[in-house]
Amino acid sequence: MFKSKVRFVLAGLLSLSLLTLAGCGSNNAPAPSDPAPTEKVLRVGSDIAYAPFEFMDEKQQATGFDIELIQALGKDMGYTKVNIETAAFDGLIPALQAGKYDAVISAMTITEDRAKSVQFSDKYFLSGQYIAMKKGANIKSLDDLKGKKIGVQLNTTGQYVVEDKGMETNKYDTTPDAMNALISGGVDAVVADSPVVLWFQAQNPNAQIESINADSGAEYYGIAMKLGNTELADKMNASLKKLMDSGKYNEIYKKWFKEDAPKF
Repeated sequence: MFKSKVRFVLAGLLSLSLLTLAGCGSNNAPAPSDPAPTEKVLRVGSDIAYAPFEFMDEKQQATGFDIELIQALGKDMGYTKVNIETAAFDGLIPALQAGKYDAVISAMTITEDRAKSVQFSDKYFLSGQYIAMKKGANIKSLDDLKGKKIGVQLNTTGQYVVEDKGMETNKYDTTPDAMNALISGGVDAVVADSPVVLWFQAQNPNAQIESINADSGAEYYGIAMKLGNTELADKMNASLKKLMDSGKYNEIYKKWFKEDAPKF
């Protein structure tokens, strides 16, 4: 009887000690890890049909000069991710104004009219208009386009340059669409940004296309942000200057255009 009591008391003490140890163990357990920091995402709109500035590669990933530039800018500004969202060029500014994007990069020429609707960054690219035609078309200038069918991309400076001359245009959603219309005979000429025309020619050597400078003046591209968003614009400009000063901008430029970036 006495031994049974002793065994009962010992068992109770053992249970109590185990409970005490368990309690101590829970107090010393490592604290749960802190949640991962929230991603800081830069939402960017672009018309991904404008090589070599923005287009889809063989893996259906956005690539091009503009894409690499905005990714470098986003990284420098402290963003953990740059989301590229595609839309037709004509719809980029309305979507930006509606708050769908933080910025738009799409080989967009800085113009007085556009500057009334968006906040532009400092200029980041020097361009101009070219006239593309079939070989032997004997077109020497913009004036030679009178009476001809002229292809342009909707709401681009190519359209404005032609229409400012009092000529009608055949409008297309993308410049490649206009260039393909030129190949098929749907239009007699295409007016578009020089790097895009030259890139298309290089990618289609059998298309029997030639081009000339339209001599319509220099154009500068800017990154568009919502009108009044000076905070983002200031950061964008500071990072753009940093990339230019460090040589990173020239590195990206040379990759896509096989020459050093011009001074402007």
